[in-house]
Amino acid sequence: MKRIVVAGASLTGLRAAESLRANGFTGELLIIGAEPHEPYDRPPLSKAVLAGRLGTDHLQLPVARGLDAGWWLGRPVTGLDLTSREVRAGADRIGFDGLVIATGAGARPGPPGTHVVRTRDDADRLRRALAGGPRRVLVVGAGFTGSEVASSCVDLGLPVTVVHRGATPMGSALGDTVGAVLGARQRAHGVDLRTHTTLTGLDGGRATLSDGTRLDADVVVVATGSVPHTAWLSGSGVSAGPSGVDCDAACRVLDTHGDVIPEVYAAGDVARWRHPRFEAPPQRFEHWGNALDQAEVAAHNLCGGPRREVTTLPAFWSDQFGLNIKAIGLPHLADDVMLTQGSFERRSFVAAYGRGGVTVGAMAVDSPRVLDGYAALITERAPFPPAIGATDSPALTTVSGGPA
Repeated sequence: MKRIVVAGASLTGLRAAESLRANGFTGELLIIGAEPHEPYDRPPLSKAVLAGRLGTDHLQLPVARGLDAGWWLGRPVTGLDLTSREVRAGADRIGFDGLVIATGAGARPGPPGTHVVRTRDDADRLRRALAGGPRRVLVVGAGFTGSEVASSCVDLGLPVTVVHRGATPMGSALGDTVGAVLGARQRAHGVDLRTHTTLTGLDGGRATLSDGTRLDADVVVVATGSVPHTAWLSGSGVSAGPSGVDCDAACRVLDTHGDVIPEVYAAGDVARWRHPRFEAPPQRFEHWGNALDQAEVAAHNLCGGPRREVTTLPAFWSDQFGLNIKAIGLPHLADDVMLTQGSFERRSFVAAYGRGGVTVGAMAVDSPRVLDGYAALITERAPFPPAIGATDSPALTTVSGGPA
C-alpha cells in the first residue's frame, strides 16, 4: 500500500495516523483537516477555556516522533470517488490506496447571532463574549455541553438561564431520575433552569421562549447536539447521511447495499456502528475513548493484521457545578435505573441501569473509581438489578424508569 489518506485532523485522525505507523505502514501518509489548527484537545473547550483557566493555544495534542505525515490543514474534503480511489479537497484530487474517514461532527447551528461550542475558534469567540461581562447568558440545551457551558458561566459569576426541551438536564443520556438530581444541583448554584422549554425567537438581545416569556440575554449559546460531517460523501456510494457513516465493529465502511468497501475505514464521531456487546441499533459514540479505540482498530485492520473489532465499553465523563460525572456502558438504553451506592441527597452516589433484566450501564458522581466493578457486570451481561453489597449501598433501593 503506497498512500493512505486520513480525512480529518482531530484526535481521531491523529491517533489513526500514529497507529498506522505503529502497525508498520511505511508508505506516504496524508492528513487532511478542515480547520487551520493542528489536532487539539476538545473536552476543555466548554470547561477550562470558557472559565478562563486555559487558553486554546495550550490545547495542541502531542504528535508522535517519526510520524512523517503530510498535513493539509484548512482544506476540508469535498468529495470521494471510489472508482478512481480519489478524495477531493477543493480543486485537488488525491489518490489513495487506503482511506480513514475521521471527519467528525459539527455543532448543530442556532439562529444568527448565537454561539456554539465545538471548535477552538468557537470557544475563543464565546470566551471573548463572556469576558465582556454580559448581563445574562442564555444556554439552549441542557445536555452535557450545555450544562458545562452553564457551569462555566457560574464560575465566572455570570447570570445564566438554561432552557431545555426535555424534563431534566442530561435526561436523554442518564434518565430523568438522575437528571432531576443534577438539575437540582444546577438550581442550587443559581442557574435559572427551565425545562420543557425551547427558544422560539431571537431579536437582538431579546429572546422569546416557547412558554411565551421574553428575557434579555446578551449572549446566547446553542447546545442542541451535533451533525456528522458527511455531506462530502453524497453520491459516493458510501452509506452515509445525517446519522453518520455506516461501518461495522471492525470500522470497515459499508456501501449503500450494506457491503464492505475494501480499504476504507471510519472512526470517531462520524462513525455509526452497532456495538457487539449490546443489543442496540447502530449509533454514533461521541466519546474520547471511542475515538482512540476506533482509530487504533481501523489502523490495525487497514494494515492487514488479524481482524479486530471495537469491544471496549463506551465511557464518558463531565465536570460541572463542582461534580465529576462519569458513565460507562449505554445508560440511555435502560428501562430501569437503581441507586446502588451513596445517596441522591449527598454529593456522591452511583446508579446502575438495566434493560430487559440485563445490566447495560452505570454512572457515578464523584465516585469514578468504583466503576471498574460495574464495567465487569456490564461486560458479563449480569442480571439487573445487580447484587452490589457495598458498605455504602442503600438499605432499601427503589427501581425507577430509565431513559428508554
